[in-house]
Amino acid sequence: LSPCREQPIFSTRAHVFQIDPATKRNWIPAGKHALTVSYFYDATRNVYRIISIGGAKAIINSTVTPNMTFTKTSQKFGQWADSRANTVYGLGFASEQHLTQFAEKFQEVKEAARLAREKSQDGGELTSPALGLTSHQVPPSPLVSANGPGDEKLFRSQSADVPGPAERERLKKMLSEGSVGEVQWEAEFFALQDSNNKLAGALREANAAAAQWRQQLEAQRAEAERLRQRVAELEAQAATEPPSVSEKEGPGQSLEQLEALVQTKDQEIQTLKSQTGGPREAPDTTEREETQQKVQDLETRNAELEHQLRATERSLEEARAERERARAEVGRAAQLLDVRLFELSELREGLARLAEGTP
Repeated sequence: LSPCREQPIFSTRAHVFQIDPATKRNWIPAGKHALTVSYFYDATRNVYRIISIGGAKAIINSTVTPNMTFTKTSQKFGQWADSRANTVYGLGFASEQHLTQFAEKFQEVKEAARLAREKSQDGGELTSPALGLTSHQVPPSPLVSANGPGDEKLFRSQSADVPGPAERERLKKMLSEGSVGEVQWEAEFFALQDSNNKLAGALREANAAAAQWRQQLEAQRAEAERLRQRVAELEAQAATEPPSVSEKEGPGQSLEQLEALVQTKDQEIQTLKSQTGGPREAPDTTEREETQQKVQDLETRNAELEHQLRATERSLEEARAERERARAEVGRAAQLLDVRLFELSELREGLARLAEGTP
């Protein structure tokens, strides 16, 4: 860069990227840290260039033409295509404000380049109304260094007079080289600050997730305890004998005893029928009536016992089915509880690793 011919008109800091020439999709970073990106004006040729120097080589050397377009692809990232360099440049800024400033300056420079081309084609005086620059006037050097929100450094000439060679040399040196130590410390500070913010956000999310998992775990434990108590009650109920069939026979009769009693009553009924139906000489009318009444009572009693027997069997089957369902619910709850405990253990390990990695 010749100090007599080109002057910086705007400067900012950004992470520089170039499109991958192989895929034309992926971005290739120019370095690990943000670089100085500047607009330069060549008063002799009346052209504008975007230049960024990293180390001893130029990362960006793009001449702004009227057909170029700067596109904002996100709140902090923008790009433009340079057909002469056969590449696409991308810039990642520290804030949306810096991206907006760069985009506005790009539009101004683009308009100035268009007007300069029209003037040169007309053969008139080469001027750039957008920036107030002419081919016969070396512009003042307003250098805006955007180093982050709240930390903008403005280096602007207070006079419209042409700065001296020493001042131009100093500005050129500041632009091309910069303070290496300041740039590195500043980049590391913003990287640490961003990492700290991310870790703090992740820790807050992890704490909220852990609290939610604790609540769910307590609810699962309470449900599992309730199901265990229900299973214990059903097992205790199934272990006890079926309820009593009648007040006379008393409580504690089993199903087998009821079946045996029904068979005994059936035999008595058959015996009485055979006795009443057989040939007898001059039966006594009163005894016959008593016998028939006993037979009817036994048949009624037998029907009641059979009905109670069927009801008892249904109750027993329902109790067994309920116990099986409760066991299945307890099994599912136990499996779910194991999964929740395993996930909680993994979450705690992740929080521990996150806490160890926090600077």
